[in-house]
Amino acid sequence: MLSRSASMAGSRSQRRALGSRAQMLERGRMTLAKPAFPAPDHDHGRCTADALAHAEEVCKQRAQKFTPIRRQVLGALLSSHRPLGAYEVIDELAKSMSRPAPITVYRALDFLMANGLVHRIESRNAYLACAAHDHDATSAVAFLICERCGLVGEIPSASFAGDLNAAARSSGFAPKLSVVEITGVCTHCQKAA
Repeated sequence: MLSRSASMAGSRSQRRALGSRAQMLERGRMTLAKPAFPAPDHDHGRCTADALAHAEEVCKQRAQKFTPIRRQVLGALLSSHRPLGAYEVIDELAKSMSRPAPITVYRALDFLMANGLVHRIESRNAYLACAAHDHDATSAVAFLICERCGLVGEIPSASFAGDLNAAARSSGFAPKLSVVEITGVCTHCQKAA
């Protein structure tokens, strides 16, 4: 068994190897795959194509059918980085096809949510295409909701997901998915002000 001083010395050498807390936080910020909020001039066509290709791959791996209506509903949600209510999805689809029945859209949304391709923003009673493709069903998802422009960013939240899941399990609860919604002002709106 290590003495307290040996344990503390080991801990200090680990901290030196990793860097200061500020350096570790900065390094964590720099390793994000993409920013929470896309730049206003980003290639939205590419963004949409990548998300649809990802959805196709997920469905293929899970032997699920990515039907035309599921693709169209996801495409409607990908038309912007704002959450849409089910009837807004129907309105978006009605621009390019005959108006679908609400039950059809809700079924497609249920399928997309079950496969991690869409999230529901509870506070807005709306749906958002998933921006982060690297979380599983037990991950905590954190949304940054801009009060000015309405955009929603998704950020990795693994650092607190473990704590939340452990706390839930310690009370005998089996967590599936934790969603955290944080309202504020995005970086683009802050710069514009």
